Amino acid sequence: MGRLMRTILAIDGGNSKTDIALIGEDGAVLGTWRGGPFTPQSSGVVPAIDVIERALDGPAPYADHVFAYVAGADLPIEEVRLRDEMARRGFAPEIVVGNDTFALLRAGASGPWGAAVVCGAGINAVAVAPDGRVARFPALGRISGDWGGGGGIAEEALWHAARAEDGRGPSSELAAMVCRVFGAATVEEVVIALHFGDLPYDRLHDLVAPLLETARGGDPVARSVVVRLADEVAVLGVVAMRRIGLLDVPCEVVLGGGVLTARDPLLTALVEERYAAQAPHAKLVVADVPPIVGAAFKGLDALGATPEAYDRVRAAF
Repeated sequence: MGRLMRTILAIDGGNSKTDIALIGEDGAVLGTWRGGPFTPQSSGVVPAIDVIERALDGPAPYADHVFAYVAGADLPIEEVRLRDEMARRGFAPEIVVGNDTFALLRAGASGPWGAAVVCGAGINAVAVAPDGRVARFPALGRISGDWGGGGGIAEEALWHAARAEDGRGPSSELAAMVCRVFGAATVEEVVIALHFGDLPYDRLHDLVAPLLETARGGDPVARSVVVRLADEVAVLGVVAMRRIGLLDVPCEVVLGGGVLTARDPLLTALVEERYAAQAPHAKLVVADVPPIVGAAFKGLDALGATPEAYDRVRAAF
């Protein structure tokens, strides 16, 4: 008898949803599931793993190997805790857990090394050298030096809008933009609604696209926010590459997350200018497949899969 085909449970756990796919080592997609938000940083490790278990709705083990790349696994110890909880529940004999930025890199790059910058609700970056060395950041918010992502620029837009309205800052179209987005008479009304919880804080993400549009329209204050974001997208990738010696060699830099994959013309141009100046050997690649593909590719890498297997996974998603 021939050897049984090995299977991979690929997991992409994000702040808004969790995607899961069962993949054969030949690249066949044997099943897909979707769960709720994966938020171990706020809900805890056990409830986060519950999200995966509820989505699968069946007995473990689920596969021969689990490759889970998830939000909230920003530190190596967090990866260990999540992996240990999956192992305790018997998800699979072999389990790998990593930050979701690693899956973005593998999904968008032509091979297993390079750099990746994700700019979605938050912002983060990673770089992996051909010899396996890794550069990463704690990515714990302002306390670890982070700024950016949709949440960061939305807060900045509201900050500038409030100051434009009450005179502490320069006049800006952002004030009218905030009122228009939330159907309010004043920015102060929006701020008070947020303060009392009448307006959910995550609604601030509704400001991201209008902010970018306002910047493209020439508003100098809005443009300053977008310029700062481009600076952050560049410095994250450049510093990560520098740490492991990738600045002086051709290196793919995968850009992902909703803010970057939207391909806003102004933000895209500013990011390209900065990489051309600071990392002239870098090749920017905007991810065109979902991160679950990267998780699956990492699994296929470990199993020594054929090129055809990767093609099947890419075609399926």
